[in-house]
Amino acid sequence: MPTRRPGVLVACATALIGAAAAQESPNLGVEATAEEIAGWDISIAPDGEGLPPGSGTPAAGAQVYSLKCAACHGPQGEGLLNDRLVGGQGTLDTSAAIKTTGSYWPYATTIFDYVRRAMPYLQPHSLTDDEAYALTAHLLHLNGIIGADEVADAESLPRVEMPNRDNFIRTYPPSE
Repeated sequence: MPTRRPGVLVACATALIGAAAAQESPNLGVEATAEEIAGWDISIAPDGEGLPPGSGTPAAGAQVYSLKCAACHGPQGEGLLNDRLVGGQGTLDTSAAIKTTGSYWPYATTIFDYVRRAMPYLQPHSLTDDEAYALTAHLLHLNGIIGADEVADAESLPRVEMPNRDNFIRTYPPSE
């Protein structure tokens, strides 16, 4: 049976850590350019700060949704492989709460931000700004929050009154 030598293991580990620390960098990847950073610096505030130019309607969003979203979220947002997006209003204070973009999310701007940043699941950040506005309009319309003829854009989205908006503690902008 081999003899255990914890002192040797500690010495080897210490030597490896010391050698790594002596290097100036881990030599991983390359430094991101300002253009690359700008492409991912896309946060949208609840008040709409950071929303890009563009617009979309529920009808245009329905077309994009059927091509890029329905396979995971169902033809009408009822949920399939992924979360349900429609309905649930009036259920949050029950034991069977249904949290959807229409019942739970406090800001329409957050829907736009999430759709643009993370969807479609297998191709995040691949939608144009107009497609993200259109999908947001479509989801708001499916949830009965905006009308079929309304337009989602940088001016209208911050003004949308989400059903659950008043049930969150607002910390934006941060208190000084």
